[in-house]
Amino acid sequence: MHITHFSARAFEREAFAAANDALDSPHHITFQETRLDASTAALAEGSPAECAIANDPDGAATIAAHAKVGVKLIALRCAGFNQVDLEAAAEHDIAVARVPAYSPHAVAEHAVALLMTLVRHTQRAFNRVREHNFALDGLMGFDLHGKTVGIIGAGTIGICFVNIMKGFGCRVLAFDPYPNDDLRATGAKLVDLDTLLAESDVISLHCPLNPRTHHLIDADALAKTKPGLVLINTSRGGVIDTRAVLEALKARTLGGLALDVYEEEGDVFYKDLSGQIMQDDVLARLLTFPNVLVTSHQGFLTREAVTNIADTTLHNVTTFERGGQDAIPEANRVSADQHVAAD
Repeated sequence: MHITHFSARAFEREAFAAANDALDSPHHITFQETRLDASTAALAEGSPAECAIANDPDGAATIAAHAKVGVKLIALRCAGFNQVDLEAAAEHDIAVARVPAYSPHAVAEHAVALLMTLVRHTQRAFNRVREHNFALDGLMGFDLHGKTVGIIGAGTIGICFVNIMKGFGCRVLAFDPYPNDDLRATGAKLVDLDTLLAESDVISLHCPLNPRTHHLIDADALAKTKPGLVLINTSRGGVIDTRAVLEALKARTLGGLALDVYEEEGDVFYKDLSGQIMQDDVLARLLTFPNVLVTSHQGFLTREAVTNIADTTLHNVTTFERGGQDAIPEANRVSADQHVAAD
């Protein structure tokens, strides 16, 4: 099957080419650097399948435009599908598939890396030493051992994060409307959201983005937290009300913020803007704080995860080619009647 692969990056080209070469019946993949949107429909002409990422806007207009050129499958190379208008896809008889689990360890470990960097100021120390400044003033951190860490969203990634924090000797609280036995087995204490907000020294977000979680962390939620809270988000940018978080940082009630995702990241992330003036005033302001870390949605970026993403995405295309939408593994199929699944 011919696949048009949008928003293609060098590391993905390599991984998808290797995965495709390993198939008994390889697909024909056309890699496009441009994003998938309504204006790029012509690039997918003659291609029954298109491959998209979380930042590709796949609303009703985009789906209608791509349906006109013959697209029958949107193969997402990510777990979340909040960016896809599933009702429009169903209306145009376009199947949607995703990669529900590529490496929960990759994202959980990146969240820990952000947390450790933030609480021990290693990014500041690194920059100082490169300038031959070996002073320790301003680098005081705190032990994670014995602290209370709250996890919002306990899917596979959240559970991995719980286990790592338990290894640090932390008291772990978890909030999830659908707790499972795997979560209970970690020893994390299941609590309501208000209790988690009130008692946590660190909060890490691992929930999906849907109408219930949009701006879950807003001004009201932040008002319920401890002074000096450290907030980590590796889920979806829209879970946080960024302007409310910005105000909490300015008021010094929020002690630290680490983001691998951002509400308006589609116009910024995955691009080299080093020679341009930042047009996003909120993001530009965030980057001025010494207690803020931002990475460019790279939590998934490990060899293991990218390999699994390529393998699963192409498997979804192969099964669709052979048997249609119903042949796609159930865990990978996405339909309009589903709630937004956790990563």
